[in-house]
Amino acid sequence: MDDIDRLFREYHLPIVRYLWRRLGDRDLAEEFAQETFVRALRHLPLANERAWLFAVATNLVRDEARRTSRQRHHLSLLRDELTATAAEVQEPEPTSLERMQEQAFARRAVETLAEKDRMALLLREEGLDYHEIASALGLSVGSVGTTLSRARRRLVEIHETMVRARDARGGADVA
Repeated sequence: MDDIDRLFREYHLPIVRYLWRRLGDRDLAEEFAQETFVRALRHLPLANERAWLFAVATNLVRDEARRTSRQRHHLSLLRDELTATAAEVQEPEPTSLERMQEQAFARRAVETLAEKDRMALLLREEGLDYHEIASALGLSVGSVGTTLSRARRRLVEIHETMVRARDARGGADVA
């Protein structure tokens, strides 16, 4: 049990943070992190702990994406309806509204990236090195730098396009 306790203490927070950023749902991130450590317990000892844990977490996210892809259209309609209702009920403070809009823009820009690019950026943000990212995503180490560079460039392009579209509409949020 000492190994799993050490793994949990050392990697729980980074795994949850990575999953939270990827999923946008703290509770689901916690659930997936728990599942990651349950699987680690079954596979101890682990050769490359950090890369293995992030690979399992990444696979759990991919599995979840497959399960929910059929529901995306329906959820999008519900989200739009709830957003419209919430806007009618209460107007947030301007600074809070601006912060919320920028966060929404950033999340949409990240979500627009290709799966591999998005995962590579999020893993790098969690501090994984190129070898660990390669292992977690099934890439060669040499392609990680190219993948990250392309993802960053694409992220900037997407964000700039969204801002231009918003500004062309007179500052209204882009759905």
